[in-house]
Amino acid sequence: MKKYKVGILGATGTVGQRFVSLLESHPWFLVTQLAASKHSAGKIYEEAVTGRWVLQENIPEKVKSMVLKDAKKDFEEISENVDFVFCAVNLNKEETIKLEEKYAKCECPVISNNSANRMISDIPMILPEINPEHVKVIDFQKKRLGTKKGFIAVKPNCSLQCYVPAIFPLLNLGLKSINVCTCQAISGAGKTFESFPEILDNLIPYIPGEEEKSEVEPLKIFGKIENGKIVNFNSLKISAQCLRVPISEGHTAAVFASFEDKIKKEKILQAWKNYENPIKGLNLPSAPNVLLNYFEDEDRPQIKLDRNLQRGMGIGLGRLRVDNPGNIRFISMSHNTIRGAAGGAILLAELLCKNGYI
Repeated sequence: MKKYKVGILGATGTVGQRFVSLLESHPWFLVTQLAASKHSAGKIYEEAVTGRWVLQENIPEKVKSMVLKDAKKDFEEISENVDFVFCAVNLNKEETIKLEEKYAKCECPVISNNSANRMISDIPMILPEINPEHVKVIDFQKKRLGTKKGFIAVKPNCSLQCYVPAIFPLLNLGLKSINVCTCQAISGAGKTFESFPEILDNLIPYIPGEEEKSEVEPLKIFGKIENGKIVNFNSLKISAQCLRVPISEGHTAAVFASFEDKIKKEKILQAWKNYENPIKGLNLPSAPNVLLNYFEDEDRPQIKLDRNLQRGMGIGLGRLRVDNPGNIRFISMSHNTIRGAAGGAILLAELLCKNGYI
């Protein structure tokens, strides 16, 4: 298979580092360009991340001596030398939108980890095992941008990916509302225990913007393309609370779901077990063999034991209980910087390559 030349924008940050690590031996993708802020531009990668490397894995040898470019200034040069870029920059919303559009208009596809473009109606926000058909809206986006090859595609918020895959198979069972409380790792904020000492022996009951994303983004994922735009699903109500907890990596969600009619535990388990994964036959390298993994043990899933489930791309489920008629609750968990961030974006890129968009 063709080797695609790949760039990483924001390569020195937590998610950028995860991209670098996961792509080290990727069978389809070869990293040829690294970029960050102007403060890191001109440095070799190893020098730029000295004292900032947060992963347990070592810096890949292939990129240690690669010279960083300026993601803003060098966009034309980067675009000319890659087939597409992953974007994990740390900029405000307006700057991110401007930057990603610059690359797209240079005919360079952008696979973004950022939230800035997620709710634009002709930009697909894809969780490949749920809404791969949303890639088709890219054709309409290209017309708006005036491009032949360039476009923007985004992955959802990191915390959504630990529970949204579990609620999607339940939509046809009369699911009417979701209440969810997420316990989110500090790496989701780009932090380590050394850089975030105030989190030790602590819980912070507020993550800016996170609850709004949790309540709106799933509705776009569950939506349909109509007249060149993705129209949000409107038959589900979601209420969320999001907490920052003293965990290095891995997000957990406590989910409370209400149905129109009585529901049995066996029916929920069957829906999860029998879910027909739409990308199963595509042989995408980063796809988990089993997406939804249910644990019978009462004390599972656990972050330390299960965050690397299916190479960090699986969803751990457990403690399914039926309350009053029509109500259930369960625990779900996933790795936030793999499944929820870089790994999810890489899987999306694989899907786009398989569908001929890259």
